[in-house]
Amino acid sequence: MKNLREILHTIKENSPILYAIGIFHFVLAAVCILGLLFDDRMLAGINVWIKPLKFSISGGIYLLTSGFLATLYPFSKRKRNIVNNLVSWPLAIEIIIVVLQASRGVQSHYNQSNLLDGILFGIMGLLISIVVFTMIFYIVETIRLKMSVPRPVQWGILLGWIVVLFGSWVGGQMIGQMAHNVGVADGGEGLPLLNWSTIAGDLRVAHFFGLHGIQIIPLFAVMLTRKWKASKMAQNLVVILFGLLYGSWIAFTFYQAKQGMPLVNL
Repeated sequence: MKNLREILHTIKENSPILYAIGIFHFVLAAVCILGLLFDDRMLAGINVWIKPLKFSISGGIYLLTSGFLATLYPFSKRKRNIVNNLVSWPLAIEIIIVVLQASRGVQSHYNQSNLLDGILFGIMGLLISIVVFTMIFYIVETIRLKMSVPRPVQWGILLGWIVVLFGSWVGGQMIGQMAHNVGVADGGEGLPLLNWSTIAGDLRVAHFFGLHGIQIIPLFAVMLTRKWKASKMAQNLVVILFGLLYGSWIAFTFYQAKQGMPLVNL
């Protein structure tokens, strides 16, 4: 808990815009929970507030993660602020659109049923493209620069950015087919809360694991360097191996979904 408080303090001091909009996401998550309690409207087989709840939590975690990682690069204050703004404002506008559409009882994604919904969906696509650009930027900078972390952790951060970029590409695949399910229409039977299909392929599985690789792989690297007193070479190899295995898992879930097979068949 002490480490978490220190991390949040670091983000607040050095990446204030990402901290503020990250907290804003969690406030919206609380609003969505209230919506779940008092609003029983359904959309595509689930409560209208489940999707914005998931997006609020996931987006908040990503913003705080990005805010902390930004402090580990030898960026000037101006450069860091530019990158932080390119991450924070697009995600802030996107989550507002997602919550707004939920409050209206309509789909936020793949919705082109009228001019307004089509415009909002197009805006979200443009905003996410900006965020994806920052992921590519971080991949280049992680390769190019010496970060203020041990080399195995830097490897973990690099692999995390590569994986999250792949997860974003999976999101693009969903936009390309205007659906997240494969083999059946969106909606229907799904896992609790996550709502991943239990009867057909669902690209959201690979998308989810891809987007959270930027937390999982670096955290593994940090824990490894603290707990395993081996040579840096050995630590590097284990982190790289873990990253490759994690990436292989995502590739498997993507392939499985494209074959129309659910992750969990109930």
